[in-house]
Amino acid sequence: MRIGEGEGQKTKIILNVLVCAVALYGISTKDFAQHKTSAFENVMIDFFAPIQKSVTFVQTSFNSIFENYIANVNVSKENEALKMKLSEMNSKIFSFSEMELENVRLKKLLDFGEELPYKKILAQVVARDASSDFRVLRINKGLKDGLKLQSTVVTGEGLVGFVYRLTDQFADILTILDPNNRVDALVKRVRAHGIVEGDSDRQCLMKYVKRTEPIILNDEILTSGLGNLYPKGILIGKVSRIERESYGMTQDVAISPSVNFGKLEEVIVLVSEGDEKKDLEWNALDSNSEEKDK
Repeated sequence: MRIGEGEGQKTKIILNVLVCAVALYGISTKDFAQHKTSAFENVMIDFFAPIQKSVTFVQTSFNSIFENYIANVNVSKENEALKMKLSEMNSKIFSFSEMELENVRLKKLLDFGEELPYKKILAQVVARDASSDFRVLRINKGLKDGLKLQSTVVTGEGLVGFVYRLTDQFADILTILDPNNRVDALVKRVRAHGIVEGDSDRQCLMKYVKRTEPIILNDEILTSGLGNLYPKGILIGKVSRIERESYGMTQDVAISPSVNFGKLEEVIVLVSEGDEKKDLEWNALDSNSEEKDK
């Protein structure tokens, strides 16, 4: 039985090989004749070929336009995103620049008057009295922050004024530009004394200066320390004009303040720990000035 099964399988293999050989021989000897088109087919090809060409052109153009449109839309979106990022970066750069400038100003303020025996409170200007041309300023610190009435207010450039009105959270500053603010002052170079009063939104006047004092333009004017309202040696401004009367014993001196009140943003409030005698001395200074006016 086993011998018969083996012979049958060999026979099948031989037959399969012969069939494949015959098939390969037939394919290799087959003659592929060219197909000739009829006259009708030629007419149809000539008729439809331009149409197919046009359709193909339109389809290709449409695909190209569509792809370009999609590409442009994507590019536009990317441009908008980049513009937004650029705007954000510019905003951050501007903020950093402002912070840097503010830090420079604050450092200058904090370095000012380190030797003065006063508590220094940093404050920001939050309002100006428009009716008084910067003669009154409001800051964002008040009683809760330790401010006191008649505390001196300064910047790194010089004298601003004093606190004349207080609430819990805010304080109003009467600047040296106000005629009601009187500062006992002296000329740094010749040590001549006088009283500085506000005259306008841009200048002050130094009154009661002896006519014989040799004051010249650009002389620096400092606080004298008299009256115990302002510490001694704070810069008020420089002499911008001198008016000597043809008669009398005094001369009027115009002063350009060292502080630019139009650009004032931060100030330092000098708070003294001992203010018991300040009111009496301030009233005495006022009385003395009124007697001189008479």
